[in-house]
Amino acid sequence: MTSQGVSARAEAQGAHPRRARVRSFPLYSRLDLNRGARMGNSALRAHVETAQKTGVFQLKDRGLTEFPSELQKLTSNLRTIDLSNNKIESLPPMIIGKFTLLKSLSLNNNKLTVLPDELCNLKKLETLSLNNNHLRELPSTFGQLSALKTLSLSGNQLRALPPQLCSLRHLDVLDLSKNQIRSIPDAVGELQVIELNLNQNQISQISVKISCCPRLKVLRLEENCLELSMLPQSILSDSQICLLAVEGNLFEIKKLRELEGYDKYMERFTATKKKFA
Repeated sequence: MTSQGVSARAEAQGAHPRRARVRSFPLYSRLDLNRGARMGNSALRAHVETAQKTGVFQLKDRGLTEFPSELQKLTSNLRTIDLSNNKIESLPPMIIGKFTLLKSLSLNNNKLTVLPDELCNLKKLETLSLNNNHLRELPSTFGQLSALKTLSLSGNQLRALPPQLCSLRHLDVLDLSKNQIRSIPDAVGELQVIELNLNQNQISQISVKISCCPRLKVLRLEENCLELSMLPQSILSDSQICLLAVEGNLFEIKKLRELEGYDKYMERFTATKKKFA
């Protein structure tokens, strides 16, 4: 055989495996994807089985677009559900209100636009985290969540302080930061919270009634649109607030120190600081 013939034959032999690999690649991808889907279903079943024993169901960062229907089997024993960092757009009304023992529900970083009234049937719920969704309002029955202690609604689209929150007598911590709230109404005086976070809103007006909150110790108002004249002086002189955070508004902090009542505020601040030192 000539050298050209040997070379041609070698090239032909070398080309064949390359064509085979190109043809087999899409087949491998399909098999791999199918196997991944099966593993996903298997993982979900494993989580459900574990949750039956522990009372805790956690399935984060899985790209879920729906609330897992499999959880309806666990309505009578789940205490914690965490479905954060998914793409869930709604909660099933027929299921969500049946978790009678649920104490903690986390749905941070999803795509929720509305909450069903049935959510408010969760009478033992103590912690509700709904940060970074697309919520514009809360159900009118939200005040029925009588055991709620911590509520996080940061990064939503709320334009006002939901009045339903004033009915939550055991609420300790309320995070409404990074919304679109423009003013704080008189109803705020009925809030029972210890800590209120209103950072990064568009607040330009605050009712003097905020000084009447019986348990409010920490008030965060950073990065809003407040003029110093719009900050009620009674917050300094006649409230329980011992930590006031107002950096990033339309006034210099040194001007705050010149207001009447600032000395009383500093007494509370210093006493609290010593208490936890």
